[in-house]
Amino acid sequence: MKKRILTGAEIIWECIIRENIDVVFGYPGGAILPAYDALNKYRDKIHHVLVRHEQGATHMADGYARASGKVGVAMATSGPGATNMVTGLATAKLDSIPIVCITGQVPRAAIGTDAFQEVDISGTVLPVTKYSYLVMDIYKLASTIKEAFAVARSGRPGPVLIDIPKDVQNDTIEFVYPDEPVRLPGNNSPLEASEKHIQDAADLINNAKKPVILAGHGILLSGASQEIIQLAETASIPIGWTLLGAGSVPASHPLNMGMMGMHGEFAVNNAIQDADLLIACGMRFDDRVTGNVKTYSPNSKKIHIEIDPSEINKNVPVDVGISCDLRTAMKQLLPHVSRKQNKEWIKTISGWQSESSERDIINIQTDTLYGAQVIRDIWKETNGDALIVTDVGQHQMLEAQYYAHEEPNTLLTSGGLGTMGFSLPAAIGASFYRQKKDIWVIVGDGSIQMTITELATAVQENANINIAIINNGYLGMVRQWQQLFYDARYAETPISSPDYLKIAEAYGLPGFRVDKRQEIPGVIHKVKEIKGPVLVEFVVEQHDMVYPMVPAGADLNDMVSRPKNKQFQETLKSRSPSL
Repeated sequence: MKKRILTGAEIIWECIIRENIDVVFGYPGGAILPAYDALNKYRDKIHHVLVRHEQGATHMADGYARASGKVGVAMATSGPGATNMVTGLATAKLDSIPIVCITGQVPRAAIGTDAFQEVDISGTVLPVTKYSYLVMDIYKLASTIKEAFAVARSGRPGPVLIDIPKDVQNDTIEFVYPDEPVRLPGNNSPLEASEKHIQDAADLINNAKKPVILAGHGILLSGASQEIIQLAETASIPIGWTLLGAGSVPASHPLNMGMMGMHGEFAVNNAIQDADLLIACGMRFDDRVTGNVKTYSPNSKKIHIEIDPSEINKNVPVDVGISCDLRTAMKQLLPHVSRKQNKEWIKTISGWQSESSERDIINIQTDTLYGAQVIRDIWKETNGDALIVTDVGQHQMLEAQYYAHEEPNTLLTSGGLGTMGFSLPAAIGASFYRQKKDIWVIVGDGSIQMTITELATAVQENANINIAIINNGYLGMVRQWQQLFYDARYAETPISSPDYLKIAEAYGLPGFRVDKRQEIPGVIHKVKEIKGPVLVEFVVEQHDMVYPMVPAGADLNDMVSRPKNKQFQETLKSRSPSL
């Protein structure tokens, strides 16, 4: 066989192709130029997306990974190009998303001299990646890239960065892609749960009278939705889910109570606090889920099934901790679970749900357009079958409450880091995998302005995304906190916006503006007929609140609720600024 002598730059693309990646998001610059020059030889196998900002590249890789289940790849130059990726890496780290970021570095001889655009990026990103590499030897380049992809995928997925000096990219070597499987030191997670842990968990489930399943993102990552549903149906266990667990169980399932936590459903939070057993599946008990951790579900036994052993007993002490793949553990557990009904417990929960419906704004006719109405009508007009990508803020919580997800992986959002500016680039990334599915970006007027330049990327790629800007003239969630806890002192939360229709025109995409609810179906019908990106601005009530709300540090069932509908309607008539 003829030897293949390749440059380090060519090896980068050869390795990416062998990892079954066909789209890369990036932005060229001096230290990564050899890789971009080599790209010309691989145009038939790699589609490169020119972003407008390196943060956008990481979010696109993230969105692609969330939608496809594959590893997303982003590329940037050294210095500011690399540091612009940090937010995207941190976003992926906290949400367990596998992405690989490849950065150029100054030549080896210049490292440590404060050369132009030199930053120790491999050191900088250590806290926000699973691992980072600085490749100082071309002989280690191919094996490093292969290992990086394995690290990103393995166990609890996450981001990895590979920093490659410019002269390593220019070096040449005989290219041989490593055939042997990657062996990761310290990756010793058990393949299955112990028989004792399974039996202990089953005993708790079989003896519980008020059990609750907590459905987290790990269900989606492990593909365990059917197993969770089977457990719930076998033992009549109601289900609450985390924000990233949306879609893990169909919204229409009778045992699905809705989202838990700070803006979770009234019934869910009460059920958790009153439960005698919590079965936490692929979630990490973060503060937005628990409220005051000292008073969290005080009378319950707790089972925690989580692939990352460091999460077990980290925030909430548990009675049974099982560290392995969730789907594997569930398959072990299910044969030991007895069939039963919890009629009284389900009846109690139904009562809480009735109480909540009496306060639901969706049941009120209003003159002003509300964000909840926009979300619910998008759900109706898309038949609940769209891929939704949200940003962070009030609209994010409203989406979780009012867009009913029936399938896994149909909500992409920044959970752990809460990254404003995530949605637009993430949706562009997702569009390269979900090419035939309606994709809606739900974004606020504050968030869209953080990464609005990626509209150019959307037009350039003719991305099949519909951008719904929920414009309330405020940084809405921060304003809500100011209203509730800072005597309505709105310091730096009113925010102006450009004319979004003119922005759309300038970037070359169709734009619509809606300020009345009855206009929504017609506009969405028009949007459906347009191929490529579309922008719709929804002008909504400025002082709306997201209810319920658990104040920071409060008990999970100590919720601030919207006034009952009759009282709220009276308030509407008076046009009180307290709305």
